[in-house]
Amino acid sequence: MAIGQFGPALEQALKLSGDTREKAGLIVHADASLIGKIARGTRKASKPVMRAVIEHYDDGQLSLAAAADVTGGAFAPWLDNVDLHRASVLFKTIEEMQEVLEASGQAPISKTNEQITDAERHQIKQLLMESVEAITALTHLVAVICKEYSFSWLGTWKEHRAELKAKKYLK
Repeated sequence: MAIGQFGPALEQALKLSGDTREKAGLIVHADASLIGKIARGTRKASKPVMRAVIEHYDDGQLSLAAAADVTGGAFAPWLDNVDLHRASVLFKTIEEMQEVLEASGQAPISKTNEQITDAERHQIKQLLMESVEAITALTHLVAVICKEYSFSWLGTWKEHRAELKAKKYLK
């Protein structure tokens, strides 16, 4: 989803869960009219509202929409015009990762910024763009698998952070 798309993602979560705006309001300690304004995009959701909704619905699409809103779009967007069947997403993710591997073999990242030519800068930019595309694909793969097989989106990331801390990659 693009910047400002938390509302439509919330509307989608309500639709999939069968919850009403009244029930969502109870979750975030607000009235249904605020939820309606957020869902319609006439009111921006506050961070506490986003957090409460994300924790309740435990949904990757909602998390990506919130991250995009909070970071001004500097996060993987939710792709709403592609086939999100788990197999299609897996095949596309593999393709994107292969493109990263190909681009990484051509990008002269052993050189400093001052040492590279314009052509080499273009190769590095290509690696950067292929990497961002792979991140988007991988993020969707995780979201789709979580939803399809009833894994917790939040729990998956919590477990990942715990593993990173155990490996001392995080403090």
